Parts: sequence; C-alpha cells; structure tokens
Amino acid sequence: MQPPDQPWLAAITDALIRGTPVTPAAPVLALVAAAALLLAGPAVLWRYFGVYITVVHELGHAFAALMTGQRLRGIRIQRDQSGSTHTLARGRLPAVWSGFWGYPAPAVLGAALVAAATAGWQRATLLVGAVVVLLSIIFVRNIFGALAVLVCASVAAGLFYFATDIVQGYVLLVLGATLEVGAVRAWLNLVSVHLRRGRQLSSSDAFILQQRTRIPAGLWLLLMGAVIGACVWGAGGAALAAASG
Repeated sequence: MQPPDQPWLAAITDALIRGTPVTPAAPVLALVAAAALLLAGPAVLWRYFGVYITVVHELGHAFAALMTGQRLRGIRIQRDQSGSTHTLARGRLPAVWSGFWGYPAPAVLGAALVAAATAGWQRATLLVGAVVVLLSIIFVRNIFGALAVLVCASVAAGLFYFATDIVQGYVLLVLGATLEVGAVRAWLNLVSVHLRRGRQLSSSDAFILQQRTRIPAGLWLLLMGAVIGACVWGAGGAALAAASG
C-alpha cells in the first residue's frame, strides 16, 4: 500500500539539499540595491520595515543571552519600533555580551542571507529562519510583538513552501541588502541620540553598556559600527562575487 503524499515533508527534505545559487547580473544588483534603499529609506515604508529590524534587534539580544547561559525572561516589540529584551544574567560579562548584539544583529543576519542566496542554501535558510522565529514567540510578552513575530515566520514559511529556488534566492538577496541598509540607518539614529537627543540616552544600548562597564559609550558605538561595516562589506563582496561568477 502506497503511503500518502506528504509534500510538506518532501519540502523539508529538499531543504537539506543545496539548491541553485543566484548569479545576478550587474543591472540586477543595481535593482537590488535600489530596492533595499527604497524599503529602508522613505518614512512611509520604514514605518513597517523598521518593525522587522526591531524584531531582529531584540532576537540578537536574546540569542546572545542564551549563548552565555542567561535566563531569557521576555521580549517586547512595540509599534513605534522600540523594544526590550529582559534577561537574568549571572555576572557582568554575559550581560555585556548580550547587550552589545542588538544593533549589529540585523547586519549579521543580512550578510548571512546574502551568503546563503549566493551559495544555494536559501531553502535551508528559510526553514531554519521560520522555525527559530516561530519558537521565539514563547518569549514575547505583548500582543503587537507576537503579531510581528508571526508575520515574519509566516512570510519565511510561505516562501519556503511555495516559491522556487531562484525566487527564494532573490528575495533573500533583497532582504539581506535591506537589512544592511536598515542596520546602518538604526546605528546612525543611535549616534544621533548620543549627539543631539540626550533625553533618550537612558534607552541607548551604548549608554547602558557604558553604565555596566565604565567604557565610554562612544567606544561601544564605534565597535557596533565596525561590526555593521564589516557585514556590509562582506555582503557586498558576496553579491559581487556571485555576479562576476
């Protein structure tokens, strides 16, 4: 007797097999860059995409906390693109480690998405992303945050199940580039807080790190900027190498 068809199981199995890498021509790369600037530029679109940046930002704090054995107590993501991740750390170093990785997280993820698309691992990336983001809802403590996480997981799952390798690859390429632009924009906004908006300093990751370590906030800003810059460079290099290959 033949077992019933299980397309979802076949899709998961296929995700373990390397697919077709994207090899964009130079004009296509220009369109990808333009799309990234459009999604992470105008206020009308940033209003929505910025929420995704916040989701990645807070998950960056959360995963860094779990890496160092901290207890994750809750994540909140607000409609105004603010957020918070509450952890219980034993010792100063774990708290500093998790506190650092919020702003660099979108850039790190963006570089990983570009690398996955240009290497042919877009299906596996979407599967892992959908599962990880969906599991994170366990720690979300507000309704808007839960809805934002569900939307992110649903988009990843939909692309994984319904889109072809090439479509998945180009979507990840655009998303990765947009995350890089968004990471730079968020970091510049943080720098602006320190230079011009002193009343908002209490919620700045760099200021909080200064309070915990006595290391000047400016140095933390430079370190965050260095990681973001390295990710932008790496993502751009991977895309250009795919185009020339």
